[in-house]
Amino acid sequence: MTKKWDINDIPLQHGRVAVITGANTGLGLETARALAGKGAKVVLAVRNTTKGEAALRSILQDHSTAEVSIQAIDLGSLESVRSAAAELRADHERIDLLINNAGVMYTEWQTTEDGFEFQMGVNHLGHFVLTSLLLDRMTGVEGSRIVNVASVAHRIKSSLDPETMMSGEKYDRVAAYGRSKLANLLFTYELQRRLEAAGSKTMAIVAHPGVSATELGRNSPKILQIAKKITDPILQTPAMGALPQLRAATDMSAKGGSYYGPGGIGEFRGHPEVVTSSSRSHDEELQALLWLRSTELTGESFSI
Repeated sequence: MTKKWDINDIPLQHGRVAVITGANTGLGLETARALAGKGAKVVLAVRNTTKGEAALRSILQDHSTAEVSIQAIDLGSLESVRSAAAELRADHERIDLLINNAGVMYTEWQTTEDGFEFQMGVNHLGHFVLTSLLLDRMTGVEGSRIVNVASVAHRIKSSLDPETMMSGEKYDRVAAYGRSKLANLLFTYELQRRLEAAGSKTMAIVAHPGVSATELGRNSPKILQIAKKITDPILQTPAMGALPQLRAATDMSAKGGSYYGPGGIGEFRGHPEVVTSSSRSHDEELQALLWLRSTELTGESFSI
C-alpha cells in the first residue's frame, strides 16, 4: 500500500523564504504554520494586518522560535500589490516559495479598485501582478516554486473568454468564481512553459484543497450556506485542505506544471496526489490569450 503524503513528509525548510498570500486564516494559515514548523522564514501577506497579527501569534504558540513576519497587501488594488512587492523585494534578496493562496468566492457583482470584476481581479490578476514583480527574486534560486491555488470549481460554469471576462452583464457569481479558478490553472501552465523555455530554476505548480471548512464560503448564496451547515461535519479541516499546496511547495519529486488535489472520490477529500484538470485548462491558445489580456489589463509584463 502506497504511503499517504502528509505533513510529516515535508522536508526541513531552513534557509528558505516563503511568501503566502491570505495567510491569516484557513488554508493559508495552516500552510504558514506547517512551513514555519519546518524552519522556513514565513511572510504572511495579508489584507487585514490585525488578523495577520493574530495568525502570527497562533503560529508562534506552536513554534516559538519560528521566523514569521507580516506584509500588508490588498489583492484588489494594484497599487497595494505593487507597494507590497516593492517592500518584499527590499526585505528579501531571494524568495524560495510564493504561494498564491488568497481568494474570494461567490461575491455579488462589484469591482476592484482598478475596475476589474472582483473575483477575477483578486483571484487571478492580483496574483498575476505580484508574481511578475517578485519573479526575479526567484528565478535563480534552486528549488524555488510558485504555487497557485485553484479549485474543483474550475469545472463549473467556467467558460472563459479573456475579452469579456470583466463584464457585469447577466452576472453569475458562481460562474465568475469558476472562471477565476480556471484562470489560475491557465496562468500556471503558461507560466511553467515560459519558465522552462527560459531555463529558469523556478517551477510553477498548481493545487486545490478539495472541499474544506474555511471562511471562503462566507459570501455564498443562502442556499449554499444552508447546505454548508449540513455538510460541515464531513468537510476537510483546513489543515487537511492545505496539504495539496504544501506538497506542491515542498515535495522533492514534484514536477513543474503538476496539479495536486485530494485523492478521494471527486477530489473532495483525502491526502494529496497528482490529479487532472479540465481539458479547457490545457488549451494552450487560451492560456496565451489570457496571459496577453492579463498583461494588457494590468500593465505588467514578465521578465520571461
